[in-house]
Amino acid sequence: MGLSGPRFSLDGLASLGVKRVSLGSSLARAAYGAFLDAAREIRDTGTFDFAARAAPYAALNDMF
Repeated sequence: MGLSGPRFSLDGLASLGVKRVSLGSSLARAAYGAFLDAAREIRDTGTFDFAARAAPYAALNDMF
């Protein structure tokens, strides 16, 4: 789902008969986007509010 225009949901795609969804680089680009947003916040405002949206270590440890 590397498209930047249309937005789809899994349910919507399934209703069209889609059986497999490839994300390609979408998850990596989402992570890079969050990184860039955090870096811009620090540069532009000197704040660290982005850290409140960060995944907790415990959740990451559980996942891995």
